[in-house]
Amino acid sequence: MLISKMAAEGGGKEMNEIKTQFTTREGVHKLLTHSEYSRPNRVPFNSQGSNPVKVSFVNVNDQSGNGDRICFNVGRELYFYIYKGVRKAADLSKPIDKRIYKGTQPTCHDFNHLTATAESVSLLVGFSAGQVQLIDPIKKETSKLFNEERLIDKSRVTCVKWVPGSESLFLVSHSSGNMYLYNVEHTCGTTAPHYQLLKQGENYSVHTCKSKSTRNPLLKWTVGEGALHEFAFSPDGKFLACVSQDGFLRVFNFDAVELHGTMKSYFGGLLCVCWSPDGKYIVAGGEDDLVTVWSFLDCRVIARGHGHKSWVSVVAFDHYTTSVEESDPMEFSGSDEDFQDQMIHFGRDRANSTQSRLSKRNSTDSRPVSVTYRFGSVGQDTQMCLWDLTEDILFPHLPLSRTRTHTNVMNATSPPPAGATIITNTSSNATNGNSSGANTPGINSLSTALPRSNSLPHPNSLPHPVATTTTTTTTTTTTANNTNKAGSGGGIGSAILDSAIATGVSKFATLSLHDRKERHPEKDHKRNHSMGHISSKSSDKLNLLTKTKTDPAKTLGTLLCPRMEDVPLLEPLICKKIAHERLTVLIFLEDCLVTACQEGFICTWARPGKVGLLSSQNQASSPSGTVV
Repeated sequence: MLISKMAAEGGGKEMNEIKTQFTTREGVHKLLTHSEYSRPNRVPFNSQGSNPVKVSFVNVNDQSGNGDRICFNVGRELYFYIYKGVRKAADLSKPIDKRIYKGTQPTCHDFNHLTATAESVSLLVGFSAGQVQLIDPIKKETSKLFNEERLIDKSRVTCVKWVPGSESLFLVSHSSGNMYLYNVEHTCGTTAPHYQLLKQGENYSVHTCKSKSTRNPLLKWTVGEGALHEFAFSPDGKFLACVSQDGFLRVFNFDAVELHGTMKSYFGGLLCVCWSPDGKYIVAGGEDDLVTVWSFLDCRVIARGHGHKSWVSVVAFDHYTTSVEESDPMEFSGSDEDFQDQMIHFGRDRANSTQSRLSKRNSTDSRPVSVTYRFGSVGQDTQMCLWDLTEDILFPHLPLSRTRTHTNVMNATSPPPAGATIITNTSSNATNGNSSGANTPGINSLSTALPRSNSLPHPNSLPHPVATTTTTTTTTTTTANNTNKAGSGGGIGSAILDSAIATGVSKFATLSLHDRKERHPEKDHKRNHSMGHISSKSSDKLNLLTKTKTDPAKTLGTLLCPRMEDVPLLEPLICKKIAHERLTVLIFLEDCLVTACQEGFICTWARPGKVGLLSSQNQASSPSGTVV
């Protein structure tokens, strides 16, 4: 194995060393040791059997200029602090709010950014026993508790988010595989809810709550098989991407409650998902140790990234480094320091208008532009990877752009190898109004000679390690929920939707829901230390364990799950071990990156040129980091 070889050559110690800084084309990113947030005693948390540490941010528009607030959970505890980021050292002795729960643990949380003020914030908190709490950590108030008697769902809350653009609607997913739409203005019933079918399709269904008066949940979605690990709304709030233990990414039109497209993991369940800033690409990660890039417009996998040695727990796009550049290349001259200064200044300028210039990519009356998407991932292997998605990957059938994208990608002009496979997309895919024929063809085919970023060896030349399991992660108990499938498909229509949720979803009058079928009890899952390239026999075994009905042998080699050799394979720009325990958070902010590990330490990594004066002084007195 590669690791054993490097260890034999003396590289083992270096590989196991925790990094405190790393370098990208933009410059050096430095860990600010004095900006670390954790429990006040700074003692590493014994994470055995606990839920993942999660972090949420909100800006309360404080006139003092220090309006950032941070919330994080560690075990049974929930903390709310002023976040000083790269400006000042963290003061852990003065949390704005601290809560310790008994009999249950916080699992996830989300702020409502629309209603946040310096005097009040609305924070949703999901729990391991299935409840959802609405609190105001500034006023130190608890306003409501949803699913209090666990009559709606008894399983762990896996993800909770406010519906974009709404002050009252929020969506909750559970390890049972169900999602529920709530309105904070409505109460939950005193008896278990009865449901009426609203809409169903392939491996999903949506039900409305059947009651005389409007009550929560407004909608119940049942999607796929097994736990629903995470969901994410598109930047415009119109679409919803969900990833499940059955290994499927499913993307829905949230308002119309219709399935837009699907993708299957190479192996095992998918655990995390995120959207590109312009909503054109989705990245998912999971138990195959890969990051998979999926085109929203073409509904197909366009690339995979291999760098992690265990499950990928979080993926996120960096909105501030994703760049759009004019076709005329920038000229750089002078020393390396001059080049770095120019790149920092250039990066600051382009971050302010990335969104608008991404839209120019499909404009017919503007000059040609080149786009580079930056995204990151962290995993249970304690490593953080950064990736660049460039035009030669996004549009392999077009001539390579002359624009400098600062990325090592092999030229894909060599003749195709014998027996090369061409994948053709013959399905009818939705396109948005600003798309052009260049990137949304009716029939899309991958070029026979596929680029491989940074000269990563071909999958066939890589060893096929045996999937092994070691430490058992958090065990969750799920209860199969009995859903009353009242009514038939003939009742699906606007009349039912209007009467069922008109009062509760006034802002989403056309909202339709997806309900899930009966859930099987969830199996205990263990940490997987495979390399992501496995035999079909191993894949079959995993799917038997997760009771996935879809036969992987029938999806491998199709548009749902292309073979490894049929799509470009990305290698990370950087891949660094940055923690002792598995990583659970990766958030990109304007001045810094934020990561967190299961020991309960939330770390701030200053971007190049963004280290504050106080932090610089503190860093000068701290041990120097290692750059590789």
